[in-house]
Amino acid sequence: MIRELIRLNLELEGFEVFTAVDGQDCLDRVDHIDPHVVTLDVMMPRLDGWTAAERLRARRPETACRIVLVTARAQEEDRKHGERIGVDAYMTKPFDPDALVEVVRELLEGERE
Repeated sequence: MIRELIRLNLELEGFEVFTAVDGQDCLDRVDHIDPHVVTLDVMMPRLDGWTAAERLRARRPETACRIVLVTARAQEEDRKHGERIGVDAYMTKPFDPDALVEVVRELLEGERE
């Protein structure tokens, strides 16, 4: 499962990771956890990653929370849609777990500047 792969790789690099089972669960948890980075899969039950990202950005526009969208949808129009809704990084499946770790690091470094 992609969620567990992401969790494992980020934890191995020293990140504290919380997981959610779907987009709605993510939105419910974000207010209590206040994450620096959220990874979302486009294809999730109950609430897809597009909608979750859009709602997250609308609810927390003033925060530095970064959003990484992970998806099999590699079309340019999908990337542009991600940009329009405020996604900070877009990774297509299959993806290199090391590349995801690097993206998260870069987003966190940009947050500190």
